[in-house]
Amino acid sequence: MTPLNLIRLPLDLPALNIFAQHREMVRNGVLDEGAVLHHLLGESFGPGALQPFRMLVARGARSGMLYAYTRQRGDSLQEMAQTVALPEALQVLKLAQLADKPLPDSLFKTGKRLGFDIVIRPVVRIRKTSPLAKAGAERDAYEVAAHRLFPDTRGEMSAKGPSRQMVYTDWLASRLGSAADLDKTTKLAAFQRVRTLRGGQVVEGPRATLHGTLTITDPEAFRDLLEKGVGRHRNYGYGMLMLRPPQRC
Repeated sequence: MTPLNLIRLPLDLPALNIFAQHREMVRNGVLDEGAVLHHLLGESFGPGALQPFRMLVARGARSGMLYAYTRQRGDSLQEMAQTVALPEALQVLKLAQLADKPLPDSLFKTGKRLGFDIVIRPVVRIRKTSPLAKAGAERDAYEVAAHRLFPDTRGEMSAKGPSRQMVYTDWLASRLGSAADLDKTTKLAAFQRVRTLRGGQVVEGPRATLHGTLTITDPEAFRDLLEKGVGRHRNYGYGMLMLRPPQRC
C-alpha cells in the first residue's frame, strides 16, 4: 500500500490575498482563507490532492505553513504544480521549500495512544424545520444541544447543561467512530465564531480547536480517517488530525 505522507508547504500570505481578490473571493469584507486554499490547491495539485489540510500562521507573519495528508510524494506534487499552476498561484506556493514525510506503518496499531490537535467546525444539519432553523440548515452543535435540552429557556444551558467542551468532544467522538477512542484529557483549547463563504453566501459558524489523546481501536479505519479528515467541512481547512505525543493518563 502506498504510504500516507505528511506534506509541509510554506505560503506567501500577501500573495494569497491578491490571489483571492483577483478571483473575487472576498465578499462583504470576508476573506475565507479555507475556501481560497481549497481552490488554489485543487487547481495547482489536482482535486483533493492536499486534503485535509491546515494552515498555521504566527501572529504578524507574512507567511504561513500549510500541512496536509496525501498519498503523493513531494516531488510529484512539485512537478504537477510546475506543469499546471497559474503564475499567480506560484507566487503563493513556495514550492522549492515543500517537504514530505511518510507516516510509518508502526503508527497504525490497535491500542496505540497518540496526542492530537484538530480544528473542527462542529455543526449539525437540521433534519426537521423547528424554531431553531429550517430543515437542511447547519447549526452549531452546542446550540442544537441547548435547544434539545432546554427548548423554552435555552439560557439554562450554561448553568445546568453540558459545557461547550463536552458537546464538541462528543461531536468529535461520534465522527471518529470505530477508528479511535478519546481519552478524558480532551479539552477545548480555542473557540470563536467565524464568517465563511459557502455557495457564494457569507455563513457564520463555530470554529473550535481541540487538544487531547486518543487510542486507536481500528488501524485501517484510523488510516482512512487521517487521509479523509473529520467532518463535512474538511475540504476547507477543518478536520485534519495533527498528531502529537500522547498526554499522561
